[in-house]
Amino acid sequence: MEIRGFDAFDLPDWLGTDAVTWTSTTKFDGSARISGQLKNAAGLSRQLDLLAVDAAYPSPVCPEPERRAAHQAWQFGEVLLFEVDGHLAAAAPGTRFDANLACEVVRRVAKSVGAPSNNFTVSIAL
Repeated sequence: MEIRGFDAFDLPDWLGTDAVTWTSTTKFDGSARISGQLKNAAGLSRQLDLLAVDAAYPSPVCPEPERRAAHQAWQFGEVLLFEVDGHLAAAAPGTRFDANLACEVVRRVAKSVGAPSNNFTVSIAL
């Protein structure tokens, strides 16, 4: 697995100005990675996965330096973005996602692009 940092300033401008919905494209089944997509009303979209950086079985999902950086960003009310095997991912402490954590990650993504959190909606596949 190849992980490298991603700068929120490299995201499309419409994420900071338009109403956006993040929709999960995989179920919340206890896995450390939830696939999803950001989309606006005009149909523009950007893939965004959620990554729980503390999952370690059967192997760590995140190298230690990146895991530590994700925890540091979270401690300061921010979210760290990574490119993981060519996919954009927002990192969160923990080993799996629930609805509350997913909403908090998306809220922090909105903050990272300078958008008010009420511009973002979360839609979760059950």
